[in-house]
Amino acid sequence: MPLDPLDLAATPERLHALAEAGVLSPEALERASRLAVATPGPAAWRRFLSTTLLGFGSLLVLSGVIYFFAFNWQALHRFGKLGLVLAAVTGACIAAWRLGEGLAGQFALLFAAVLVGPLLAIYGQAYQTGADPYGLFLGWAVLILPWVVLARFSPLWLWLLLLVDTALILYWDQVVDRDGPSLFLTLAGINGVAWAATEEFSRRGVAWLQGRWLPRVLAMMTVLPLLGPSVMLAASPKDADTEGVVALCLLVGLMGAVYLFHRRVRPELFLLTLCALCAVTLITTFGGYLLFKQFRSADLELLGAYFALGLLVIAQMGLAVWWLRAEARDEEEA
Repeated sequence: MPLDPLDLAATPERLHALAEAGVLSPEALERASRLAVATPGPAAWRRFLSTTLLGFGSLLVLSGVIYFFAFNWQALHRFGKLGLVLAAVTGACIAAWRLGEGLAGQFALLFAAVLVGPLLAIYGQAYQTGADPYGLFLGWAVLILPWVVLARFSPLWLWLLLLVDTALILYWDQVVDRDGPSLFLTLAGINGVAWAATEEFSRRGVAWLQGRWLPRVLAMMTVLPLLGPSVMLAASPKDADTEGVVALCLLVGLMGAVYLFHRRVRPELFLLTLCALCAVTLITTFGGYLLFKQFRSADLELLGAYFALGLLVIAQMGLAVWWLRAEARDEEEA
């Protein structure tokens, strides 16, 4: 699918190309150039500061609530603990309802969703339910799911995914109790589905998914679980297992898919940079394996291996920077 010109950034190079093609008049070019390189105005700075301070304020209040219970745990009766947390959750829900679908209301709902976890932990501690930790996080995710669906707020969806990932990790540790990359493959699969869904709904024009920070976070949450087993495979190929090979193949396939996404769907240098770092990590690890396997008898040979490994890293970084700059130039000229 070809790139939509309206999805490309309005850079000075593209504006001059449009003017040379006769699409923009000299007056329109001058105005468009001013808008393209204009610094944010006072209203934009107020919105940015308001959003940032609201987010940090919510985090500080949440941390204050948690530390309050941690400090006064012995002094509070169990009904007092439950009552205070329930009151906080109820107050946050009422605030979200009164504030509506604005940013303040969404942060209030996020506040309530985060406090559901301490509420479950206090209930389990007070009544000794004997529930496993993974059950706490899974129940936490299930209880806040209706709020997440109604809120249409990216941080709340990310919080839900983090709860699911945490529940899976704890379940794997307590129930499955199996070593190997299977857990990493499962995490990469779950996060990869969330990433693909986010990109698809963003492409379809869902308003609250138009920002790029969430897909980038999900991309890292997908790539890193695959990178771990792949690095272990590159560091010790003789101990390769099927799951490690699958992780490496999936990582390479994902890197190819990201390049096609960048070329045909949406320009995304961040994802290309992430793929380049993965490639550098894998090649450096395998290069170190070959070098130190070959030279391990004398200190001078080990010094030469370290020197050669450093040159390999420098060469790769230079090649990666050259490639990313070339991709950026191609994007500018598109």
